[in-house]
Amino acid sequence: MPRLRMLTAGESHGKSLIGILEGMPSGIPIDKQKIDLQLRRRQIGYGRGGRMQIESDSVEILSGLRFGTTLGSPIAVLIQNKDWANWSERMDPLSGTEPNPVHTPRPGHADYSGGIKYRHSDLRNVLERASARETAVRVALGSIVRHMLDLFDIQIGSHVIQIEHAQNENTFLHFCNPITSQTQNQLLEAFQRADASPIRCSDAGAGSKMLECIQNVLEDGDSVGGLFEVAALNVPVGLGSYVHWDRRLDAALASAFMSIPGIKSVEIGLGIESSGMKGSEVHDAFVLGREKEILRSSNRAGGIEGGVTNGQPVLVRAGMKPIPTLRKPLPSVNLVDKTPVQAHQERSDVCAVPAASIVGESMLALVLGEAFLERYGADSLEQLRANRGLDRESH
Repeated sequence: MPRLRMLTAGESHGKSLIGILEGMPSGIPIDKQKIDLQLRRRQIGYGRGGRMQIESDSVEILSGLRFGTTLGSPIAVLIQNKDWANWSERMDPLSGTEPNPVHTPRPGHADYSGGIKYRHSDLRNVLERASARETAVRVALGSIVRHMLDLFDIQIGSHVIQIEHAQNENTFLHFCNPITSQTQNQLLEAFQRADASPIRCSDAGAGSKMLECIQNVLEDGDSVGGLFEVAALNVPVGLGSYVHWDRRLDAALASAFMSIPGIKSVEIGLGIESSGMKGSEVHDAFVLGREKEILRSSNRAGGIEGGVTNGQPVLVRAGMKPIPTLRKPLPSVNLVDKTPVQAHQERSDVCAVPAASIVGESMLALVLGEAFLERYGADSLEQLRANRGLDRESH
């Protein structure tokens, strides 16, 4: 069983979203305002749909804390769906009839395959849970884990590096060749510039081109995807393991990021680019610093070698496909009478890459938190600090 386990429940237009986080040590102070800040970061970004004008996400902590500190018991959280007021009859858990059942699946969505799998003739039973609205509660739970990581100076940030054909050439990898105190500060500054950007791009010039891409597809009734990067700084050596396939940290990261709705590719460090290069161009040479400390000439591995963190920043890149719901829908088929029709339309974003980058931060926090607790296993913050201190002394 994993040391840290997350469960979520709820439908997009249901009454609320529920999350449970099991395995957090006791004694960790939690600030609700910091959780709500992460929820707000997920809601912003040019290209978001009308739903974000309705919701103003805020977390309610139901259990697992007392007087603002974790107890070691499961943490349960709730996020209210304000739009529930408009859907209370159609989404009532116990009674009612759907006046407008959905019978036409959207290409690229879970509608068709989910309807077949669970024998639903009304595809709303699928799309409500398959919706990316579920990621709000992931961000809340990931923010709780970030409270623990913050205590050990593990910092996480992200930025968007591509929307359609518009690219930001200043990737996180660019700042890590090699990684020094100066380049680490540059990474932190990139985090801040991304948060100040309406598209979460750390480069203003590239960000303007990305905004133009979104505006063009907005006018055309289309949607657009892109790429984002997430980085974690000050990650200790030794998280993850090479001894079994399911203990490799890069495998866990790939699984976590691919679970984000719309994500179709995940890379660590250089990723796919390394497959077209020579070994001498890819691997990070060992060098000695002024105090004979062991350093790396670069961080093309993205902080993970052999499934284990190597002390460099962990760098993850994810590619998101365009949103499947289009204002000018693609051809589909009515599953009841088998007639050709246009795909179902649902209120949706035009571009959700900036929001996905925030979800990526939370998924990285959850995976690193799990690996951190596995390595320094403890049921309390006091013991966790002691175990981490012993590890530092041994090096």
